[in-house]
Amino acid sequence: MNSELMLALDFGGTKHSAGVLARGERVWRAHQRVAAGANADAQSDLSTVLTLARALLDGAQPKAIGVSFGGPVDARAGSVRLSHHVRGWENIPLRELVAREFGAPAAVDNDANVGAWGEYHFGAGKGLDSLLYMTVSTGVGGGWVLGGKIWRGADNLAGEIGHVVVDPHGPVCLCGKRGCVERFASGPYIARRAREWLQEQPTRGPLLRTMANQQIEHITAQMVSAAAAEGDELAWDALHVAAWALGVGIGNAVNLMNPARVILGGGVTKSGERFWSVLRRMARETALPQLQFEIVPAALGDDAPLWGAVALAEACLTA
Repeated sequence: MNSELMLALDFGGTKHSAGVLARGERVWRAHQRVAAGANADAQSDLSTVLTLARALLDGAQPKAIGVSFGGPVDARAGSVRLSHHVRGWENIPLRELVAREFGAPAAVDNDANVGAWGEYHFGAGKGLDSLLYMTVSTGVGGGWVLGGKIWRGADNLAGEIGHVVVDPHGPVCLCGKRGCVERFASGPYIARRAREWLQEQPTRGPLLRTMANQQIEHITAQMVSAAAAEGDELAWDALHVAAWALGVGIGNAVNLMNPARVILGGGVTKSGERFWSVLRRMARETALPQLQFEIVPAALGDDAPLWGAVALAEACLTA
């Protein structure tokens, strides 16, 4: 039996996951996803993920560890710069902490880069030389594979398509700029937009109101998506804005780098064919007509970053 166990970890904004398999295997020996706490911070997130990893390892020793993190990462240093959604992650040496905890070499990167790497090796990007991977959930991130390698940029911040401005007069984003893709298309902002419209337009959104038991403050992006699928027009209008912003952002990215394929993962991308139709149309209208590209769902689903972490772990043993 192959004893070279790979430990894959994914720190997300609202959920975390971990998986264990042997080097070269493509089926999890153990795998679990857990929700982050309501008032999570860096310390609680780290405790949650390390506890989960120890449980899955069940006393075994990993040979290498790959880590995906939902926020800006200095991959060369193995440190987290910050999280836009969870406090306390500023300048945390995550690679060092994880390597010391399990006594094995580790690699750490941003979740979108790691998701891109997972799809490139095991999913919808297999056989391609270039791709853009996007994760659209709590935030909107992007990762590039160019020439068969992750492209991180001079400051390890390449791929931040969530902060491409699609409306310079739009609402203020968490990053401080106006009209970013993330400000229109991430799950929390979709829900916020729907809540604001429901308060401003008391005769609209009856199905969405019912789903929330008239508790508008409890509405989530998942509720908005479900209501839109059942014909609630206010819910669809909120989703339409997200699809529009994503499409424009993708079209601009395609114009700049000309990838063969754009791969989308994350909860927001499960919003139905109508959502995908608008997204693809806006991307095509924004991109130059000469450019040939596909926009497809992530083949690995929510586990794209976790499978990318497997590829990072395996690379630790060949570096």
